Amino acid sequence: MASDSARINLTHHFLIAMPGLQDQSFSRSVVYLCEHSERGALGLIINKPADIKLSGLFEKVELHLDRPDLSDAPVFHGGPVQTERGFVLHEPVRPTPVPGGDDARKSDGEDEPTVYASTLMIPGGLEMTTSKDVLEAMATGAGPRKVLVTLGYSAWDEGQLESEIAENSWLTVMADPAVIFDTPVEQRYDKALSLLGLEAWKLSPEAGHA
Repeated sequence: MASDSARINLTHHFLIAMPGLQDQSFSRSVVYLCEHSERGALGLIINKPADIKLSGLFEKVELHLDRPDLSDAPVFHGGPVQTERGFVLHEPVRPTPVPGGDDARKSDGEDEPTVYASTLMIPGGLEMTTSKDVLEAMATGAGPRKVLVTLGYSAWDEGQLESEIAENSWLTVMADPAVIFDTPVEQRYDKALSLLGLEAWKLSPEAGHA
């Protein structure tokens, strides 16, 4: 049974907190899983805004954000790990071919080139970049059009996430990028639940204490 659950790959899935999950970081959260393997899992909370806007974050790293579409967007609490570090979840960005050039960086563990120095290409179509060059691109008005920026991330050790799911702490569903990029923050929890055909009021508050 345990070996079966260990083989579940929830990369590019949402984790939706059940009402019984009262952990301060994860209560009523929606987590986008960027990576999930037998070694553990890594994800970003997409519905818990921090008390700082993107324009303010850019000022802290001595950049001016020349993107009116993003200036007032919130930065999010991505999770309780490395909360001073920025993570940029974004739509795919591909390098512009340069005749005779070979400047494209390679993504982590992938052969396909990426634009930025440190980008995780997520099966399912999104990318997560941790290098400052994506912020520098956005500062000039370029960069990815659809982005979500977090401080910190969420992580689970080997077998930990599987155990939490077995304890009914989380619901899981294939991720829909529209929930991340096109849905108002306060609606993301309910929208993620709707992907499963569920509504929050129908969930038992006792779930998670089984």
